[in-house]
Amino acid sequence: MDAAGALAERAPSLRAKESRRPPPRSVAAGAVVVALVVLLPTAYMIVRASEGGAHDFLATITDGTTFALLLRTLALAAAVTAGALAIGVPLAWLTTRTDLPGRRVFSVLTALPLVIPTYVGGYAFVAALGPKGLAQELLAPLGIDRLPEIYGFFGAWLVLTLFTYPYVLLTVRAAVRRLDPAVEEAARALGRSDRETFRRIVLPQLRPAATAGGLLVALYTIHDFGAVSLLRYDTFTRSIYVSYQGSFDRSRAAVLSLVLVALTILILAVESRARGRAAYYRSHAGAPRRPRERRLGRRRWPAFAACSALVSVALLLPLGVVTYWMLHSAREGGDIGRTLGAALNSFEASALGAVLAVAAAWPIAVMAVRFPGRLARATERASYTGYALPGLVVALALVFFGIRAAPALYQTLVLLVFAYIVLFLPQAQGPLRASLLQLNPALEDAAHSLGAGRLRTVGRVILPLVRPGIAAGAALVFLTAMKELPATLLLAPTGFRTLATEVWTATNASFFDRAAPPALAIVLASSIPLAVLMLRERTPR
Repeated sequence: MDAAGALAERAPSLRAKESRRPPPRSVAAGAVVVALVVLLPTAYMIVRASEGGAHDFLATITDGTTFALLLRTLALAAAVTAGALAIGVPLAWLTTRTDLPGRRVFSVLTALPLVIPTYVGGYAFVAALGPKGLAQELLAPLGIDRLPEIYGFFGAWLVLTLFTYPYVLLTVRAAVRRLDPAVEEAARALGRSDRETFRRIVLPQLRPAATAGGLLVALYTIHDFGAVSLLRYDTFTRSIYVSYQGSFDRSRAAVLSLVLVALTILILAVESRARGRAAYYRSHAGAPRRPRERRLGRRRWPAFAACSALVSVALLLPLGVVTYWMLHSAREGGDIGRTLGAALNSFEASALGAVLAVAAAWPIAVMAVRFPGRLARATERASYTGYALPGLVVALALVFFGIRAAPALYQTLVLLVFAYIVLFLPQAQGPLRASLLQLNPALEDAAHSLGAGRLRTVGRVILPLVRPGIAAGAALVFLTAMKELPATLLLAPTGFRTLATEVWTATNASFFDRAAPPALAIVLASSIPLAVLMLRERTPR
């Protein structure tokens, strides 16, 4: 490794020293408790799977249909993750460190597709680009009576990629803002070109954040139900839904859910290898300097055109379709009061879920970064199992738990928020872990040497420095909880209507005009905090 690269990577001896430090009991206990709580739905799946006996279990596992579902799910997850990384990483750099025209506007608009539920986005694309969609009607005067099929793998890949790449964008952008410009300057002083500096110096430092975002995309893809169902691409989630709702074969659905857990462990193992063991942070004291803005030159306007095209396809197209139905609803006299009540309920549940998910993710992230070892790896991987399960499965597991073990919690807001934590804990954990990786542990040692206790060090030193990761994690959980459908349908208190349930109820009955107001409300309610978060980023001017 050259001298510039050595400046970016942490010394192995320091990591070895850290790995021998025992974690504080409070941190270790917190991580173990969170991991055990998240494993509750998996325990329910094991109980359900065992009800059919060993013969039925093996028959389901070895069935050719199960193997085909595995291949289809893996192929879709790999393709969507690759597409999200290809869009999110360069976009984070363009909107943070370059002279891209309209950079601050694009920093908000390119993140907004995250607020559109996949079931809304999938419907919008089918309505707009389907064989007999709105685009075909516009092209009919030219003699085009039918467009190519959008259903199947391509349609599912397109929709999921366009609505999940912000996971990568947000996590990588938080890491870009904390890069030490001295490392890049050292590389250029040693004769490296801008392109080689970016490839050999910048990208390795962004790898933890990129792999964290890619992991979220992969796990989101394997448990998504809305897009794959609307676009007629069979994956595990669709098969599980049919087993639960169609044939009521819950034992088979439980076995398939356990296969999803195994698939999650496989993805986590691949992510762990891709992440590497290096940690990156500023190696010297002093206030961080504002990095030099990179000039795009001849690539400035092509980059602007590419960002504009992305925003048009991922944001304006679905919003345009929903707006069309919104105008139709307005002409029919839609119930605005009903939508407002559902919006308030959605905000309450999502905000509670975001705050508590970040709090639950803290001990696991601290264990993984500061005290790596078997316990840290076990708790970290266990925390992802709930995210791999479909929301329907997690909800049914918690219904079982509520009825059998905690009837006082059944059909209460507590159980619904608990489901959000189980489902979306990795979304809080990924950005938080990436920020902790960039925090020099010498700062904590210095605080301790000056007499600061553990709690004061966390409150005065650590939390302010990892605030971008905390904010990004909370925003991700809030936005995703606003869109969550199956868990909300099964666990919400009686009469507790949310925007997601309102959209689903209307679209399920083919009342697309009635679905438009709550669909636009989801976008509005979710985009406001996200826009504020993006506008408050201190990007270079």
